[in-house]
Amino acid sequence: MFFKNIYETGLAQASYMVGCQATGEALVIDPRRDIDVYLEMAEKENLKITHVTETHIHADFLSGSRELAAATGAEILLSDEGGKEWEYQFAHTGLKEGSVFKVGNLKIEVIHTPGHTPEHISFLLTDTAASTKPIMFFSGDFVFVGDIGRPDLLEKAAGMKGTQLKGAKDMFQSLKKFKALPDYVQVWPAHGAGSACGKALGAVPSSTVGYEKLVNWAMSIEDEDTFVNTLLEGQPEPPKYFAMMKKLNKVGPEILGGVPQPARLTIPQFEDAIKSGKTVVDTRNKISFAGGHIPNSINIQDNSAFSTWAGWILSYDKPFVLIAPDHRIADLTKALIRIGLDNVAGYMNDIDKWANFGHELETMQQITAHELKEKLSNGEVNVVDVRGYSEFEAGHIEGAKNIHAGFIKDNLDQLDKDKPFVVHCASGDRSSIAASVLLCRGYSNVINLTGGFTSWKQEGNKIVKRENDLVMV
Repeated sequence: MFFKNIYETGLAQASYMVGCQATGEALVIDPRRDIDVYLEMAEKENLKITHVTETHIHADFLSGSRELAAATGAEILLSDEGGKEWEYQFAHTGLKEGSVFKVGNLKIEVIHTPGHTPEHISFLLTDTAASTKPIMFFSGDFVFVGDIGRPDLLEKAAGMKGTQLKGAKDMFQSLKKFKALPDYVQVWPAHGAGSACGKALGAVPSSTVGYEKLVNWAMSIEDEDTFVNTLLEGQPEPPKYFAMMKKLNKVGPEILGGVPQPARLTIPQFEDAIKSGKTVVDTRNKISFAGGHIPNSINIQDNSAFSTWAGWILSYDKPFVLIAPDHRIADLTKALIRIGLDNVAGYMNDIDKWANFGHELETMQQITAHELKEKLSNGEVNVVDVRGYSEFEAGHIEGAKNIHAGFIKDNLDQLDKDKPFVVHCASGDRSSIAASVLLCRGYSNVINLTGGFTSWKQEGNKIVKRENDLVMV
């Protein structure tokens, strides 16, 4: 038997390839959209990808099932559970509770595990050439290491009212199936630490049923009402692009036939792109961006959170251009197509070229924690905390207004254009995004806190836990 965990750190997403080396057949579970990694792996291992499947209609990334099937001729097997509203709308072989399919000598049993979503299924694998007992459980967004899938995404991200309570109750019942599995069975989830699909995911890539029964908080609560309340409490804000992912993954993502190759634009071409209204995304680090950037550009740094923040900030119906070095364009493009942002209209590789062409750069005002303390004592500035709600509740600067960075452009009416305000997050990454969005909207009085809330704390400044001026979105 061949097995490989393919982990994408940007979205904290795991997909899997399992194969029967005796027959040369392979299955890919929950593939991402840039499929070259699976094709190269199959070729290296002398395997043919014959089957592709998913645990559910994903909300946090765009599935590569159709892309992979188009490239390999593999059969697509997907859930037909959850009712008509949760059926995939493209050609596939349907799977239900108790369905069994084989990939060579590997037997895969389907278990319906609703809760995260109504159609969610998990896969129990038995290597029949070695044993009659199951050895692996691919849990998708059902059970994570140390946590379980959140049931509130459909309601919070997709606007489906009343679904989170039912989802939480379904999850309580689904966990009974999990607990009934042998303790030795390995658990391989679809996400790890950093994913927004749960609230306390562990960083370890896999677990066992027995270990999760010992340490996973969800396994120890026997009362359904207590379980439901605990599960729904404290879930992080779901990125806005999750609703789009649900829609596209249900109807079937467009088949690209390969990763797009954005063109490097000349300065006149980049000028034309700006004049035509295309959004400029500057992927340089926050310090470089603050020191000088193209007016009305948005700073989404090229780091592990690039995909997520691109999904929060960019429009799916509006082309954009990038500022990034040549050697990063391929990886950035992959990061974008993983969440369906296919409309990259080109890039510029050097901001100095733009300045040397006679264009003036804009700077972002910065302030230190020490300077902020002084200005607050004199009533000179307001403070906007762009961290998540739970972070804000755990401790914040007195008098600060909380608006999550991803919702900043939807809450401009909460901000005073007549008085300077300081934007901060934990360390400065998210606040640079938020401040750049505000600069684009004409807020010339926005200042970014260098070092963020971390520097404020380290200097021993006052922190409060809770206030009445919280902005709920």
